[in-house]
Amino acid sequence: MAGTNAARGTLPDKMPLGPAIILVNPQLGENIGMCARAMLNCAVTELRIVKPRDGWPNEAAISAASGAICVLENAKIFETTKEAVADLEFVLATTARNRGIVKDICTTEAAAKLIHEKNAAKVQRCGILFGPERTGLENDDVALANAILNIPLNPGFSSLNLAQAVLLTCYSWLTCDNPFKIAEVERTLGETEPAKKDDIENLMKHMEDELDKGGFFRSPEQRPTILRNIRNFFFRSGMTQQDVRTMHGILSCLTGKRSWK
Repeated sequence: MAGTNAARGTLPDKMPLGPAIILVNPQLGENIGMCARAMLNCAVTELRIVKPRDGWPNEAAISAASGAICVLENAKIFETTKEAVADLEFVLATTARNRGIVKDICTTEAAAKLIHEKNAAKVQRCGILFGPERTGLENDDVALANAILNIPLNPGFSSLNLAQAVLLTCYSWLTCDNPFKIAEVERTLGETEPAKKDDIENLMKHMEDELDKGGFFRSPEQRPTILRNIRNFFFRSGMTQQDVRTMHGILSCLTGKRSWK
């Protein structure tokens, strides 16, 4: 999906510290590139790769990253998972399988809160482990983690590709304290401003006048109720100034008048 604003920087000046994303033995360069893209979508930039099967650097990864080159250029390569997590204090291992290992299991939302709390307090540096595309993490890798991260999905079909798993995890971290978030409902106004209540009331007077002249109100008793319903419709609609001008123009056109003041 398009939508990148090239006029803005890749990251804001003040950004919470994100988790290190650690790909253990990834098989395809394309998947690494798509993971980098997913990470940068969510403003997560630290990528660590443990023994990539096809070597590093990888042209296929660069192509699949779709512009998230900064993540790949700064990626750190390790021979073992132990080396990749050595400087981290808190590590989560993503897996959907019961490993027979006694560990706390976190959802993506709970993991996101934990990471924010630990990083914000500068108590612990955090990382998230992701296993190879075909087999997932081995038990020896999971044993290095403090807890397991489980992405809650349809139990009848919970299989994810690597980039999807990284995106969902990073997105949960981002939305936990999102500096880019917009209102839950946001209206695009374009180049016009919201109409003032007085502007809408003026439109109502124009409409009421024309409806009276056109004989719309056939019963004096119904007139107040009908007008109230019409007024309620326009006041709740969130009209813009352009909307009001357009409605005045429509009324004037229908009644043979050139303008309304």
